Amino acid sequence: MQDGQHGSHGQHRVLVIGAGYAGAIAAGRLARRLRSEDVTITLVNAEPDFVERVRMHQLAVGQELRPRPFSAMFAGTGVRLRVARVTAVDADGRTVTVTDEQGTEELPYDTLVYALGSTWNTHGVPGAAEHAHDIAGRPGALRLRERLAGLGAGQPVVVVGGGLTGLEAATEIAEARPDLAVALAARGALGDWLSPKGRRHLRKVCDKLGITVHEHTAVTAVTAEHVTTSTTTIPAVVTVWTAGFAVHPIAQATTLKIDAMGRIEVDDTMRSLSHPDVYAIGDAALVMG
Repeated sequence: MQDGQHGSHGQHRVLVIGAGYAGAIAAGRLARRLRSEDVTITLVNAEPDFVERVRMHQLAVGQELRPRPFSAMFAGTGVRLRVARVTAVDADGRTVTVTDEQGTEELPYDTLVYALGSTWNTHGVPGAAEHAHDIAGRPGALRLRERLAGLGAGQPVVVVGGGLTGLEAATEIAEARPDLAVALAARGALGDWLSPKGRRHLRKVCDKLGITVHEHTAVTAVTAEHVTTSTTTIPAVVTVWTAGFAVHPIAQATTLKIDAMGRIEVDDTMRSLSHPDVYAIGDAALVMG
């Protein structure tokens, strides 16, 4: 869609922004269902490879993940890949502004599939954005990996968040680096979302790996040396933040109808309530009713 002329050829221009699980699956399904004579499908993503978010904790401890390039994934499907960052969406003018090394360009669309997903959410905790590490994406996981590799024996690492991502990060770090003092700070009881049997197993795993678990602990501040909670200070030369995700902020700067969290409000066909030529999928969407 480089020349922006396809609309005049009578082809319907579908633009999919964001190629996480939701966006990549949607582009593939559309390509299988629609005829390339009628439709052009362009997938815009900041990276050329598919990033398996659920494996970022493995990347952080130095495991090499097999690259999964989109060029191979979509070879022969007719999906065009545009490696660029989405910097703006004009839902009324039906254009998406993207930026790459070459500069900035506006891509026109007839139908937009918005799949920008979510990023990490510091919940406004002082110091978290500056001092904590995120594993919500590849860049964050690689920064954490470098930081962990530079730590000497006995250095304290705190993982904030008792959800699946937090547990995976804490256990993976403790397994890969048994010489570090790994702690987990969970807002509720450890694994309170698991069955009693699952909770017992989890406790056993944490004990075996030497992970210190701080339950019912809300972190109120993060510094370069420690995390502060309502009752105590826990030493941490590295803090890994997994306490929640926030939706990508781009939708908030558009005229799309969104909820208080910035999710695009859609009907049960995932179509925007305010702009019927926009579909929102994945973490970016809020299905009404």
